[in-house]
Amino acid sequence: MLREELLAAVTEILQDIFDDEELEVTEATCSDDVEDWDSLEQINILVAIQDRFDIQFSLDDVSDLKDVGDTIDLIEKKLAEKDE
Repeated sequence: MLREELLAAVTEILQDIFDDEELEVTEATCSDDVEDWDSLEQINILVAIQDRFDIQFSLDDVSDLKDVGDTIDLIEKKLAEKDE
């Protein structure tokens, strides 16, 4: 899956969770950029991503995520592991 496709999928997830179809998401987007993005929403985002891509994250995987770009890196890693 191309990185652009992953960004589009993550954007859809964020737009759905925050109920904002106009939400613009880039790889630099982080929780500080979205008003309602708190720790509970972070969990909801991660669960939605796991469900969408049929992957699992560990606490170590997600503890250092800083922005959407880091999240896409992690998705790519998990998808590659899944294909092995």
